[in-house]
Amino acid sequence: MHRRAAGQIAAVQTSDVVFAVIGFGALLAGILPRVLERRPLSMPIAFLALGMLVFALPIGMPDPDPLAHPKVTEHLTEVGVIVALMGAGLKIDRPLSRRGWASTWRLLIIAMPVTIAAMALLGWWWAGLVPATALLLGAALAPTDPVLASDVQVGEPTDEEDSEDEVRFALTSEAGLNDGLAFPFVYAAIAMAGAAGLGLGWTELGWMGEWAWKDLVYRVVVGVVAGLVVGRLLGKLFFRARLDALRLARHSEGFLALAATLLAYGITEVLQGYGFLAVFVAARAIRTAEHSHEYHQVLHDFAEQTERLLTVLLLLLFGGAVVSGLLAPLTWPAALAGLALIFLVRPLTGFLSLRGAPGHTAEHWVIASFGIRGIGSFYYLSYALTHAEFPGADLVWATIGFVVLVSVVLHGVGATPVMRLLDRAHERTGQEAASREPA
Repeated sequence: MHRRAAGQIAAVQTSDVVFAVIGFGALLAGILPRVLERRPLSMPIAFLALGMLVFALPIGMPDPDPLAHPKVTEHLTEVGVIVALMGAGLKIDRPLSRRGWASTWRLLIIAMPVTIAAMALLGWWWAGLVPATALLLGAALAPTDPVLASDVQVGEPTDEEDSEDEVRFALTSEAGLNDGLAFPFVYAAIAMAGAAGLGLGWTELGWMGEWAWKDLVYRVVVGVVAGLVVGRLLGKLFFRARLDALRLARHSEGFLALAATLLAYGITEVLQGYGFLAVFVAARAIRTAEHSHEYHQVLHDFAEQTERLLTVLLLLLFGGAVVSGLLAPLTWPAALAGLALIFLVRPLTGFLSLRGAPGHTAEHWVIASFGIRGIGSFYYLSYALTHAEFPGADLVWATIGFVVLVSVVLHGVGATPVMRLLDRAHERTGQEAASREPA
């Protein structure tokens, strides 16, 4: 009887510690963005360090190992990504066009597939992974992250359609779309692993036909169409409903950003489309309805605040996983492959894909170098591991965790000074252009 009571007290104490840690993190989430605004230190670095500190202390925190809790990891990262995608879609001011979004298309069509292929090759040839696992590594690491990249993304919604510089716009729009468009390659890895589990060689391409029409075509089309339909219907409801009570923009209810996110994502996933893609497309459709309406600011603010809270939780858990041994299986070849992604593969593929795109050479290098990896990579990996058996899963987790850790620190330190230099260069260019104009 006494042992049972002691166990209950211990459980209560653990939950109390968890509540206190999350509450403290939420408080810091409101303070740090303003404190760190002009400093070479990002909020993700601070919360990653806090998570490492808290979970290293002997205070009874729960086990944060993602390998031990694959479904929890999958759904937590899933929610974090879709909320970030809604926020990204709502704050882009630039109208959709072939020329205006040229940098985005190049990064998606050229840089991302080449990055996947390069990382899959390194994972197989250099790190020693089997082909299916190597492809999963490449697919999970290729997309840039909408959650941890706030320091290099566009700001709040404005009335000016051409107010965004090329660097921030390209990185925001790329992060908004590539989280959905990397999914076909994750499904390809799952199909390869399934074929291997049936005793078939991955070169026996019987799975290719279904993958091509369903995962590469059908799911993408459904994601775009469903997101567009949901976004337009919600845009009409928010801004043009005939009944005043249904014209929700008049009531400035910010939580409807979350409703739009879950609605677009849920409907699309029920139809077996790519929900990530649908959420971003729906956000863009809502944004284009009454473009200058102040309600977009309300929706964006709520989405951003929700995203910030989820980011705190995810980074605390990631920091805890790091100090709990997530990186223990990491090998030198796998670590070097991860560093190659950050310092070689992404910068080169991104820069070469942007040749001829809008912007100057320096801007192209910044876009290529700030392909931040983060929560989306964790989601893809946890999703795949709950749908198929992948040999070397612990090594892939360690590799992706290492890449995200390096990306958080490196890009977090470099984002503020680099973006400040670019802004000063834009100011000088604008002043010189103004001085050359005839009076």
